[in-house]
Amino acid sequence: MVERFKKNPAAAVAAVLIGLALLAYLGYLAIYFNYAIKLFQFPFDYDQGEGHELLDTIMLARGEWPYQNADRYPFYSSNYPPLFHVFIIPLIWIFGPQYWTGRLVAFLSSLITAGILGYAVYREQTVKRWWLIALCTLMYPASNYVYHIGPLLRQHIFMILFEAAAVVLMAATLSNEEKDGRKRPIWLLWVMIFLLIAGYTKQLAYATVAALYIFWFLRDMKRSVLWGIGFAAVTGAVFLAINISTDNQWWNNTIAANLNEFIPAQAIGLYRQWFSLHMMITLVAAGYAVYQLYFERLSIYAIWFVLTAVNSVTAGTWGAGESYFVTTIAASIVCTGLAFSRMLERLETDPPEWVNRIPINAHSALLILIPILFLWQANTVFHMPTGSEFTRAIARMTGRPDVTWVAPQTSCSADRDPEPLPYVDDAFVLIGRPPTVEDRLAGEQIAAEILKGDTPAFAEEAGFNLRVGREVVTNPTQLRNLNLAGLLDKTEMVTMLEDKAFDTVIFRAQFYPPEVLVAIGQNYEQTNLIQMNGFVYCIYRPDNSGQ
Repeated sequence: MVERFKKNPAAAVAAVLIGLALLAYLGYLAIYFNYAIKLFQFPFDYDQGEGHELLDTIMLARGEWPYQNADRYPFYSSNYPPLFHVFIIPLIWIFGPQYWTGRLVAFLSSLITAGILGYAVYREQTVKRWWLIALCTLMYPASNYVYHIGPLLRQHIFMILFEAAAVVLMAATLSNEEKDGRKRPIWLLWVMIFLLIAGYTKQLAYATVAALYIFWFLRDMKRSVLWGIGFAAVTGAVFLAINISTDNQWWNNTIAANLNEFIPAQAIGLYRQWFSLHMMITLVAAGYAVYQLYFERLSIYAIWFVLTAVNSVTAGTWGAGESYFVTTIAASIVCTGLAFSRMLERLETDPPEWVNRIPINAHSALLILIPILFLWQANTVFHMPTGSEFTRAIARMTGRPDVTWVAPQTSCSADRDPEPLPYVDDAFVLIGRPPTVEDRLAGEQIAAEILKGDTPAFAEEAGFNLRVGREVVTNPTQLRNLNLAGLLDKTEMVTMLEDKAFDTVIFRAQFYPPEVLVAIGQNYEQTNLIQMNGFVYCIYRPDNSGQ
């Protein structure tokens, strides 16, 4: 080995750089595991809405649909399809309604997805370059966006698992059919099942469905249309069955009330952030797609990348966010791996004529360039807790601060001064930092406020009522959506608030409809402020001063 490197110094340089790149991404994987473990131990909402996802699972485990009439007490309904929660039900039956059950399923989904992306690169390679496969695999959990939402009790990462599985299996199916001429209907059936699971996990999977069928149509128009009709029929039948069994609440909550307003500035800002964080893999993937458009047949991965990148504009709708780009990140990782593999193979087997006229070894230069690009990408997605001297030193070495100064977020109290946060992230820091012991104690304090009264809390998060064994009341974001869609009768809710039927009201973001906020403001008074996870929670009690 030493003699070979002496004869070829470029290979030695490439090996060192590859080792450094692998070390950087393994470091991100360790950070990801640390974050996930800390979240598994945290018994409250870390991201707004996790408790409602848990409640959806609890209801489904009891044989109830979470698509309820929100006009009536307890004013609760869900706007997400059920399959993510269905997969969590066995853990709920065994361990009870714990946040970690759904977080574990989501976290494992992200790791399996990373493996699927790595396999996609592997199966397309003539010469298996394990270091490149490993880098593409590790790039997925290293993304800020995957890191932020991967271990959360949210359905988005679970959707991407089945999107990726469908795309990779479709690529393998058609490739093998072209090689040996033998049809594989069972494989195609599994592709359809994966797409159905993705779509009934989250509606956003439609972009991947479109990409897959466009690719299939270009390769085999007749079969794609026939299978497409069958897929549409099954999808529609499932939709109608759920809608009938929920007395039209499925339609009201997942479709009619899910068409939120589009905010152009939000979309533009998220596109800029996505590109700045993932510049290398995005540029390489875009170049690969353009190359295939002009010089080869378009692969399913190129089409997947382009369609999901365009569809990510939906991140500009109210309530959406950076997670809407994660499918595009997955597609761009595969395209990047395939592009680098293709270039290396071409230089090894059939280099262009111009390569022979340049004064350097193009293959060796590319072997050096690829890990440099991955190191650059590792730097652009920088995120790290800085609670130890070692991690603070790494942050300083990369030109980052030791801590991030950020003011606690509040919607219901006076602004607070910025505080030092032992976490640095080139995206943002409101999500991604591991919860602390202080955060858990704050959550317990908020939950204890409910026990000072006799009723469930009228709360923006479900976790506090769940913690003390009381009924969950309201889902504020869904109430807002239903109200804007003209599908919410607030009469009973406002009447109960005016009658001071709730002993406790808990705000975090005041997402309730205006009439509800007015009823609270007129009949309740603020009694406590408690900070948890960088947010100020406001506790209200009935105002009896006028009695």
